[in-house]
Amino acid sequence: MLDLQLDKILFLDIETVPQTAEFAQLPAELAQLWEEKAQMLQQRNPERYSAEQTAEDMFASAGIYAEFGKVVCISVGFVHYNRDKEMCLRTKSFCGDDERELLIEFSDLLRKNNYMLCGHNIKEFDVPYLCRRMLVNGLPLPPVLRIAGKKPWEVQFLDTLELWKFGDYKNYTSLKLLTAIFGIPTPKDDIDGSQVAGVYYNDHDLRRIAVYCEKDVTATAQLLLRMCGKNLIEEKNIASANG
Repeated sequence: MLDLQLDKILFLDIETVPQTAEFAQLPAELAQLWEEKAQMLQQRNPERYSAEQTAEDMFASAGIYAEFGKVVCISVGFVHYNRDKEMCLRTKSFCGDDERELLIEFSDLLRKNNYMLCGHNIKEFDVPYLCRRMLVNGLPLPPVLRIAGKKPWEVQFLDTLELWKFGDYKNYTSLKLLTAIFGIPTPKDDIDGSQVAGVYYNDHDLRRIAVYCEKDVTATAQLLLRMCGKNLIEEKNIASANG
């Protein structure tokens, strides 16, 4: 079982969308580059992308690529203890239309605290995406994200997907599946990742996106607790700083 200082961990999840609501709104150069990207995706993953699909048809998935997407929500959570020494979780979201501003706010949090970052698939998605978008926005990386040249044990990332693999890198196991088998309340009871862009561009419901993102943060924290052989945090002890 894992032996970790849980109050030194910052749980993390992000939500991303395509840079524009529609493919036709992309600048001409980016549109051409997306068409090239779409062709490559069709060749590499024909099971997901059929040859009949156009670049415009595939643009809904552009948000998962940092070159064609942007961050609209970063949710975090940290463990603390109340007066009765019960374990609690507090979540908070940086959410908005101004990507640069929310990245600055998140970076400030990382600089003020010496946290280890924990997320599900954080090493393959969340952290690389955040780093790439920070650089695109002309922002310096906070120390915890500067991993170039570091030895593996010096990198302050804890990935629940990697922990679950136990060295088996053949398969991806979703957070939804792991919460199901560990008896953790599902975070996918409203929307899922494929619907975030629609909620953002059609409804502009940032609060709904933040709630969804914070549920993933909570689920990840609970999953790590189960992996550590600990009891889940009671619902009454989970709160959001965003209300």
